[in-house]
Amino acid sequence: MCGIYLTNIPFEKEKIVQKLRLIEFRGPDNLGFQKINEISLGHLRLSVVDLEERSNQPYHFNNLTVVFNGEIYNYQEIKQELLDKGYRFDTTSDTEVLLKGFAEWGKGVLKRLNGMFAFAVYNREDHTIFCARDRLGVKPFYYYWKDGLFEISSQIRPLINSDSKLSDEAISIYLDCGYIPSPYSVLEHVYKLPPGKYMKIDLDSRLLEINFYWNLSKVEVKDISYEKAQEELHSILIDAVKIRMHADVPLGSFLSGGIDSALVTSIASSISSKPVNTFSIGFEDPAYDESKIAAKYAEILGTHHTETICTQQDVLQMLPQLVKVFDEPFADSSALPSLLLNSVTKQYVTVALSGDGGDESFLGYRYFGTIARFNKIRKIPYLIRKLISIIPLNSVLGERAPAFKGLLASKTSDDLAFHVFAGYESLQKKEMRGWKDLYEDYKSWSTSPIQRAADLNIKLWLENDSNVKVDRASMAYSVEVRSPFLDYRIIEYGRSLPISFRFQEGNQKRILKDILKEYIPEEVFNQPKKGFSIPLRDWIRKDLKSEIMKELDDNFLKRVPNLDIKKFKKQLNDHISGKKDYSFNIWKLFILAKWYKEFMSPL
Repeated sequence: MCGIYLTNIPFEKEKIVQKLRLIEFRGPDNLGFQKINEISLGHLRLSVVDLEERSNQPYHFNNLTVVFNGEIYNYQEIKQELLDKGYRFDTTSDTEVLLKGFAEWGKGVLKRLNGMFAFAVYNREDHTIFCARDRLGVKPFYYYWKDGLFEISSQIRPLINSDSKLSDEAISIYLDCGYIPSPYSVLEHVYKLPPGKYMKIDLDSRLLEINFYWNLSKVEVKDISYEKAQEELHSILIDAVKIRMHADVPLGSFLSGGIDSALVTSIASSISSKPVNTFSIGFEDPAYDESKIAAKYAEILGTHHTETICTQQDVLQMLPQLVKVFDEPFADSSALPSLLLNSVTKQYVTVALSGDGGDESFLGYRYFGTIARFNKIRKIPYLIRKLISIIPLNSVLGERAPAFKGLLASKTSDDLAFHVFAGYESLQKKEMRGWKDLYEDYKSWSTSPIQRAADLNIKLWLENDSNVKVDRASMAYSVEVRSPFLDYRIIEYGRSLPISFRFQEGNQKRILKDILKEYIPEEVFNQPKKGFSIPLRDWIRKDLKSEIMKELDDNFLKRVPNLDIKKFKKQLNDHISGKKDYSFNIWKLFILAKWYKEFMSPL
């Protein structure tokens, strides 16, 4: 896990080193720099595999030089293929395997890689730059491109300078989503390379091309028995966990009260020759606390368990760190306890397994139940539903009214799914939603509304919210997080299973639960899902109220492009008075205000 940088802009070495220092937390073990012709390459290394200096980057082979962030989990298999072809190796790292694999197969190496990665290879012979990002977008990849000049970086902060301008379109998207989806970024002329794509820059012609090497495709449901599917999935999961346990530094596992982390930790414990180190965060408020369930899992599995019960003050103290390390405005409040969890974890291990990605493939989120129920509601003619949604329902439904009205006002299940990720009540003054067209493919991949919603979840929310949260929160403390459920083989296999194998009313993630029964008694894990959330609604009304009112003054609100200020002020007042819950919209603007101060005020 590292930070990469590459440019053809003629910066002095000191300037590039200064840029890298801004994100040094991504790789504190070594800062590497080299200039070859007009190309400057920089690298920050977090040493995980082959800790020797010989594996520092930039790394060279013949006419190729690479800067690489991530892990190739199956690198030993690829290495054997290359050995059979006559290649010799000087290190035991996956970096050398990646570069020599690229030398042998070119872009064809991407199909062989199982891992999380973002890399750039400079070919000084044909004067090109080849870049790629992993299939699910686990690792970040930003690039600036204008008139043939470019910069590539793992985070956006090194790309911010005195000429940087905010992207009004990106801010408008953020007002809906609470994050900025690829290929957009918060800055003009700065973009994210989407997952499963490669990018090639021809330095002579100053042309840039981007293409898919992997994507979700049309679902072909397997004709398979439930028992056989459970057996096959279990086998893939075991291998996905096993290949993620190779490291030359201490390794552990995050353990919440959920199904996914419990299953990953269970498999890891069955593989490991010694007790696994496990880590959980608990909360004083029992409505948000899963620490007792996690502790029970740890007892059953025999792990070395570290539990941290955090107070409200502990979480809120992470707010400056969130703004600093996330680079772009990011309004998922679960990033705060995620930062706290990683700060504790780093005291014991450098690599941690996680259960991220299980809900997306195996239909664990609550909204999948809402999608299923929508099929009953849609029998009511749309015009009637639309009229009902206009009726004030706050006295009956209270803070659930906006979500219920959004449910009624949705024409189709696809519209409803987008509401989940883009909010039920937009803060945009003028609707700017052309970005949605970039995510329309999911509608053609399945006839099942639930599977389509899951695919949208994978393509939109997983990359741009979940993966961003995990990457930034872990890298802030130089922790490498590995997520077996994000193995592309599991993503592909999960999509091929009948919906009933994964989702039933009252029994979501059915097949994962049945696998988990082999490790942990059902009565222990069959608990209501609480998620990794914080009591944001109440904090805004009490402890954060004065700070929020101070930050969200008229001077700031007028600076936000396309914001419906009148609508937001009403939402803010209604929330503070307890009439409705607008915590997400308020938090979005609050984080944006903090971001402006941190990143744009000096410019």
